[in-house]
Amino acid sequence: MTISLNDSQLDALRELANIASGGAAGALSQMLAREVDISVPRALALPIADAVEACGQPEQEVTAVMIGVAGDFGGNVLLLIPPDQSARLCRLLGVEPRTEVGDSALREIGNILGTSYLNGLAAMTGLDLVPCPPLLQIDLVGALVASLMAQVAGEDDLALVLDSELTIAGEHCAIGFMLLPTSGGIDRLLVPLGLGPAVS
Repeated sequence: MTISLNDSQLDALRELANIASGGAAGALSQMLAREVDISVPRALALPIADAVEACGQPEQEVTAVMIGVAGDFGGNVLLLIPPDQSARLCRLLGVEPRTEVGDSALREIGNILGTSYLNGLAAMTGLDLVPCPPLLQIDLVGALVASLMAQVAGEDDLALVLDSELTIAGEHCAIGFMLLPTSGGIDRLLVPLGLGPAVS
């Protein structure tokens, strides 16, 4: 079975993410003491098994911030930060990458971004989405997503993938956002918006 979203549904999800990113930008701006702008140029809803390729090469090493989701549906948020981007973020914060302090700073950035997206989605859909404490792990993209897939839905259910482009004091940083809900979670985001369920 192939599950897909139409252009209107994808546009709605992207707009939700763009609106939610405003709160994330404000929170990150306070943390970094610098002007921050965040945009979401691309939104994809893919079978979970295909979502890895949209986030990078499976063998690419990344810093990942993982946030569990509870409430009206369960699942996980995964924020993927490539090595060059994580080093840039650490430099902007004045900390060394691959250190305890650097990892803590990246975990907090991922937590702010992921929680802001969840709060924004919850506010606009009326859903209760409760973020859990963040975890940071450095591993290969494929291994990270595979481990989370085992905790959520089957291969035919959808994951929401968002490209997040951050501009911090004029410097560009890119962070990938993936929402891996339990079965039917994407539909629960769409139905309150009057966009109906995904098509199978």
